[in-house]
Amino acid sequence: MGRKCVVCGKDAWVGFQISHSHRRTKKRWNPNLQKIRIVHEGRVRRALVCTRCLKAGKVQRAV
Repeated sequence: MGRKCVVCGKDAWVGFQISHSHRRTKKRWNPNLQKIRIVHEGRVRRALVCTRCLKAGKVQRAV
């Protein structure tokens, strides 16, 4: 299972971090994922959901 939001599909993306002397090194930007219990297709399960989807109310949290 990859580090991906189950609601919107947001995952990590890569690029270069450029220093002042313009040396380039690989960098990875990870999304802010939270492992929470949600109701998905009528069943309760644990899933990785990004905080943007949580704040927008796109998921129903299990009690």
